[in-house]
Amino acid sequence: MLKAKYNILTPLLDERSLRLCMAADAYAAGHGGISQISRAIGVSRTTIHNGIRELKDSHYSPAPKRTGASATRRIRKPGGGRKQRKDTDPGLLSDLDKLLDPVTRGDPMSPLRWTCKSTTKLAEELRKMGHVVSQPTVWRLLDELGYSMQSNQKVREGIDHPDRNEQFEYISKSSQDFLDRKQPVISVDTKKKELIGPFKNAGREWQEKGNPVEVNMHDFADKELGKAIPYGVYDVAQNKGWVSVGITHDTSEFAVATIRQWWKTMGITVYPKAKELLIMADGGGSNGSRVRLWKVELQRLANELGITIHVRHFPPGTSKWNKIEHRMFCHITENWRGRPLISRSVVVNLISNTKTSQGLSIQAVLDKKKYETGKKISDAEMKTLCLDRCDFHGEWNYKIKPSP
Repeated sequence: MLKAKYNILTPLLDERSLRLCMAADAYAAGHGGISQISRAIGVSRTTIHNGIRELKDSHYSPAPKRTGASATRRIRKPGGGRKQRKDTDPGLLSDLDKLLDPVTRGDPMSPLRWTCKSTTKLAEELRKMGHVVSQPTVWRLLDELGYSMQSNQKVREGIDHPDRNEQFEYISKSSQDFLDRKQPVISVDTKKKELIGPFKNAGREWQEKGNPVEVNMHDFADKELGKAIPYGVYDVAQNKGWVSVGITHDTSEFAVATIRQWWKTMGITVYPKAKELLIMADGGGSNGSRVRLWKVELQRLANELGITIHVRHFPPGTSKWNKIEHRMFCHITENWRGRPLISRSVVVNLISNTKTSQGLSIQAVLDKKKYETGKKISDAEMKTLCLDRCDFHGEWNYKIKPSP
């Protein structure tokens, strides 16, 4: 806003009037005002200090009149005033650009290869190269060169599997086929583990001014409350979800127990005549494509329900495309933003009360069962499974039928 203001005023005011105007704004802004105006407009702090002294001097003489051909917005003759550092030191900009160039940053011999590239460090390196430059000057030069402070951005997914797109198409065709035949299609996954207790939770919520919710300074897990482990089941056709909040470990036994609870509580009422069930899952974690216990537990579930369970795993590094992530979990995170999860019941209630205008509703329960880690499945047990692998990537696509 300040920069836009002075872009308008600069052509209309002479140097003295402009200096006094900047000084008045800085003086009115109070502590830090001089630095704020200096950065916004790109003038030196000395100029603003001079303007403030002039404002405080009640006996200053009026500005000279402008008459005839000499009428100009400048008081000094053209070319007057101190030259900018980039003009007196032609190599300054190029050397600064080299220090920040990506190729130079990757050079092990670069002086800034292993240090924080702050304006102070950059000014220090430029002085070592023979330039006379200060930290504020480096800041202004970086702005002129088109640099800005930026954080890392998560966009890279790692090495793509050559059959990634084909697997996506295979999953899409399978789910559409099940939906057309009125057979259940669910998306499953584990949400991020959450600390239980008065801990900071990301996001902001409306509170009375000056009265934020106070939480612990450090995020050390409470020995009694521990962490909450939400495992979710999302019904694609019904836009409804189920979440079991575990308190011990995220295991395949816990994952399949959640699917079992969803079926007995929600699924069977909607799909009473279902003969098949399609599960879309990530390639790793408790429901990973290589986890033997996951397949053994699914066999037990198929035997209990008397239905064939089909599984489609997403390729490595593509978990964000799982529907449960952007149709259910994201809304849960939004619903409890800025609220400390002080107890297990709070977690369950916040999940259960997550709703959207598109009709999403979720049921949640606390699963207090203790799930053990490290269970081993032998080759002999694997051979007893009624598991049929699909022709296309059988490690990702398979079905488990009830045992005879």
